[in-house]
Amino acid sequence: MGYTDKWKNATLFIIALNFSQAFLRNKICNHVHPRPDEVIHGVHIEPAHVMKKRSIDQPLRIKLHYDKSVFNLSEEQFALINNTVLPEALQFWEQALMVRKTESVIRLNRKCEYNKIFFRKGDPYSYCKNACETRTLCGEVEVPEEHLEVCRTCNANGMNCTENGVPGEGIVGADFVFYVSAMKTERCSKGATVAYAAHCQQESALDRPIAGHANLCPNSINTKPQELAILLSTVKHEILHALGFSISLFAFYRDANGDPLTPREENGKPLQNPKLQARQWSDRVIKTVVRKDWNVHGGLIEKEIQVMVTPRVVREVREHFNCSGLEGAELEDQGGEGTVLTHWEKRVFENEAMTGTHTQNPVYSRLTLALMEDTGWYTANYAMAQPLSWGQNLGCDFVMKSCKHWIDSKRTRGLSIHPFCDKVKRDPLETECTDDRTSVALCNLVSYPEKLPNQYQNFDHIPHIPAGEEAYYGGVVNLADYCPYIQEFTWRSQNIVIRGSHCQYPENNPHPDKNFALEEYGEDSRCFDHTDKMWEQRACKQIRQWLHWGSGCYKYTCSDGLLHVIVSNISYTCYYPGQVLTIQIFANNWLHKGALVCPHCEEMCNVRSGVQFS
Repeated sequence: MGYTDKWKNATLFIIALNFSQAFLRNKICNHVHPRPDEVIHGVHIEPAHVMKKRSIDQPLRIKLHYDKSVFNLSEEQFALINNTVLPEALQFWEQALMVRKTESVIRLNRKCEYNKIFFRKGDPYSYCKNACETRTLCGEVEVPEEHLEVCRTCNANGMNCTENGVPGEGIVGADFVFYVSAMKTERCSKGATVAYAAHCQQESALDRPIAGHANLCPNSINTKPQELAILLSTVKHEILHALGFSISLFAFYRDANGDPLTPREENGKPLQNPKLQARQWSDRVIKTVVRKDWNVHGGLIEKEIQVMVTPRVVREVREHFNCSGLEGAELEDQGGEGTVLTHWEKRVFENEAMTGTHTQNPVYSRLTLALMEDTGWYTANYAMAQPLSWGQNLGCDFVMKSCKHWIDSKRTRGLSIHPFCDKVKRDPLETECTDDRTSVALCNLVSYPEKLPNQYQNFDHIPHIPAGEEAYYGGVVNLADYCPYIQEFTWRSQNIVIRGSHCQYPENNPHPDKNFALEEYGEDSRCFDHTDKMWEQRACKQIRQWLHWGSGCYKYTCSDGLLHVIVSNISYTCYYPGQVLTIQIFANNWLHKGALVCPHCEEMCNVRSGVQFS
């Protein structure tokens, strides 16, 4: 009997995975910047003329202080935060940034009653009018007495100035003190917030933030290993808001000589902007730019954007996109207060970690380190920068025009619309690979119940979608102007993460009963494309076809100038790109049938070994 005859009486089962299980990550950062009256300015540490002369060559030293609420976390949560997340996050920024060394002890100022502050001519210290508050807070955390200066007060006329109490021992051997709490606050209940942070005090010489706080939301601290990378990146992200990347600090940025980039009023501070509830920066920091001929469905419009134009940022962003005419780095214009202006534009910088939402593989690139240098407070160790591949060398058309313009121009020439996509996310679930092949991924193009606003309608035509319905379709990430792109995802059941789609995490391996394509996730695994045919599992009287296919994670090796893909411990050799590897393996009491497509050998092997493969 021939091989095919053996199965002629078998029953065919079509296995469809619940579509809702494929969850695309899109948690928006709501960095609510501190209002001017919530920040204490003018903390005297050392005179300005001394600080300006000092080289910016001291690795940043961050002193950590826990609020008692941190100790109320579960044992697993506390161990994760205390032993892994905070140490690694702080170590990253301590290695990435350098400051002018703080030689003196840091003692923070006390909060003044009704925020009434008085400065005496020739006196470096500030005074409270009438009285100091009984407590000084940094975010939700009460600053301990040992970290505080004496209470200095004057009467309502600025006379009879006195010092009351004894100064605390202060913060020794640090440049920044970071107060951490873990309270279930109102902000924690909004949008599944994981953490939030801000600065609370700035020193008087150069306005550098010297104290800040972070609150970790207990109900959002996930201890699953596959969630660690995002949790760690989120905490690093929030720390950076406190160190300098904040709408409340832009107006305090300084040039290479330590001089303000924004003019100051008589009180030494920039002008307040009541609408923003922040100090107004100058156009040496952020400029308004109008993009004319912005292409959307139905025609051309004008689009106004805000662009970071500090010198190192301009240099880095022009080099990254290979666009010499680029004015600077575009800032986010969506997401409301807490997201607008305090992050890089998602459409332009997708997985840069300082965009307004973490979607996949967040990286802290040279661009973000350049911004921290442009504050005038830090120099950056660019060896700590992580590579950002999104948009790299794609030119001015990519970075200065709409994604619709990019998609249309590529389609017209018969080219790939990378890094955007036009495959609607639906059943049957057809996955792809991310560009770096580190994850199984989906095109995040979805349908919306109502038409998208005109400026976010990015298609005149979508494959397999009836003409006239294009306005209802857009990417799931609204911060990216609804431009759809390939994105990794997580499998969920009842909103609980089962596993992720990142190839290098062993915990993402499918359950053996559901591992129809014989995937293997691990440190040496990458994503490979399937063919356009479903994988099958065959037993004596059953044939199972899985309606989820398209790509999978597999181990591979590079040897003898060739790429070898390993499936269930069997090695298959790729001799040329596009070669189809036919897989027929008996495992877990089933015969698994499917196929993989070979990528370019150098795409996999040059990165891994540095050796040129043919």
